[in-house]
Amino acid sequence: MTKKFLSLLAICAIVFLANCSRIEQNTDPIIGIWSQSDLVVTENSAKQTVRKEWIFNDVYLGRYHEIEGSTITLKTDFNWSKQDDIYTVEYKGLDGKSNNIITIKSTDDSFYLQEKDGATLAIRE
Repeated sequence: MTKKFLSLLAICAIVFLANCSRIEQNTDPIIGIWSQSDLVVTENSAKQTVRKEWIFNDVYLGRYHEIEGSTITLKTDFNWSKQDDIYTVEYKGLDGKSNNIITIKSTDDSFYLQEKDGATLAIRE
């Protein structure tokens, strides 16, 4: 009888601990991949694509890349936060790269990130 009781108690403890460890899911609309691509003409009239990419995750962190052609030229992490409908992106380890203050805007068929001066920062992929 004691073994059965202890087994039942152990099962209840496992179930209780498993239910307490659930992390609330963040469903913010900024989560995902956003990008900006530009075509740059180099000295010898060659064209090269410069792509900037922001990957937002659900724990208020992200990764930023700058890609020239097929080479990653810059890669860093960032923190993001939201107050009302305004997002702030703070870059880690990049001296001279200012924070982005952005909002999410939409068109008929897509979403984009708009900076506080009205410029488009990136579009949702």
